[in-house]
Amino acid sequence: MELTSPNFKNQTKIPKKHTCDGGDVSPELDWSGAPAGTQSYALIVDDPDAPDPANPKMTWVHWVIYNIPAQSTLLPESDSGNDHPEGSLNGINEWKRTGYGGPCPPIGTHRYFHKLYALDVVLPDLENPTKKDLEKAMDGHILEKTELVGLYHR
Repeated sequence: MELTSPNFKNQTKIPKKHTCDGGDVSPELDWSGAPAGTQSYALIVDDPDAPDPANPKMTWVHWVIYNIPAQSTLLPESDSGNDHPEGSLNGINEWKRTGYGGPCPPIGTHRYFHKLYALDVVLPDLENPTKKDLEKAMDGHILEKTELVGLYHR
């Protein structure tokens, strides 16, 4: 399975448009090569370099979506970060809200991991789960995982 974006390449800078310094628009994400038996997808975008890459103390969660339909192959660029395929459900990010929250690092160059999971199940409604809640629900149901890493420095 491969995850790409027309907005940035793996291990390259995320455009300002997709950050708090721009429009905070979620990037388009495209994928292909789903494994047989995929029933849904989940996406987690996080930054393990918070607050300072030289001394990280936490992983900052930027976006959580699950139950993306198995026939889907992209999440479109979106001003709200909530324009995703029908049936998809949101989780909560570190701002305690649903949708996309773009890179906004206080210091240094941070890495933003866009992690897509192919699941062998459609999960029940977890009622706006945190990343940790979603990971627990996905346990034992992950067929394959792929990631795309973007970089950003203010």
